Amino acid sequence: MAARTERVALPPIERSWIVRLFDWKPFLVFVCMLPAASLLLIFLTYPLGLGIWLGFTDTRIGRPGEWVGLENYVSLLYDDTYLTAVWWTFFYTFVATIGKFVLGLWLALLLNHHLPFKSFLRAIVLVPWIVPTVLSAIAFWWIYDAQFSIISYVLVDVLGWRDTYIDFLGDTWNARWSLIAANIWRGIPFVAICLLAGLQTISPSLYEAAMIDGASSWQRFWHITLPMLMPILAVVLTFSVIFTFTDFQLVYAITRGGPANSTHLMATLAFQRAIPGGQLGEGAAIAVSMIPFLVFATVFSYFALARRKWQQGGKDE
Repeated sequence: MAARTERVALPPIERSWIVRLFDWKPFLVFVCMLPAASLLLIFLTYPLGLGIWLGFTDTRIGRPGEWVGLENYVSLLYDDTYLTAVWWTFFYTFVATIGKFVLGLWLALLLNHHLPFKSFLRAIVLVPWIVPTVLSAIAFWWIYDAQFSIISYVLVDVLGWRDTYIDFLGDTWNARWSLIAANIWRGIPFVAICLLAGLQTISPSLYEAAMIDGASSWQRFWHITLPMLMPILAVVLTFSVIFTFTDFQLVYAITRGGPANSTHLMATLAFQRAIPGGQLGEGAAIAVSMIPFLVFATVFSYFALARRKWQQGGKDE
């Protein structure tokens, strides 16, 4: 008769407090997020907090400041240069964003078709975006040069359409439109590639069904392409507005705010007042005054576009 095997109950293993601590989910989540949170705290939260504090002081380079409250912000309301910079920043952002989206969407629709050397063309489109901003700014500075501009050379010496060279950077509005053109040139690839990725996710069966129903090209774009691209449009619009509103390198490398401070954005004016001008408190106040506009643009983009109910199968109210 076979011997019966009996199970012997083993005593429970005593886990140390370290093991129990790491088995606790809230602590594990905290440990995993700690490196990223530390980087944000050091490189984002601290500079932001320091800038906000400096905005309420009269700190200058080489001299500790004293608390002055809202004095810096009140003085900015009577500063014509600052008010011009605010107006120009909004105009610059609005016009450049529209230009980038119109041309970027057109380019994305073009690249979405079957073209010869399509992969090569898509790679070439990225060149303006991947080139360092300062290098492209220097190139535009040379293109806009009063004496050696290739545009003026073609218009005057080749085509004979003008008698004099164009003063791109010496005239106020010429300089402003030149900066907008440079910003649009740099921003088109970002918009085009993002929208192209969105176009790739739209099922061709939707267009086939629309064509069978007799929909025109414009109707297919308005009722299929645009609604399906809206989530990506919201994200791209948010980033484009933020990048354009806070543009610094392109403007500072080409015009440095000139002529006569007419092309200063809020970012470049804050730098000029704080570093070359030595007025850290006033420069910080200008930089901090940008935050409400950026928050408003982000919130508007999110709630107006990304949270539309039709994306969840419902209807807009």
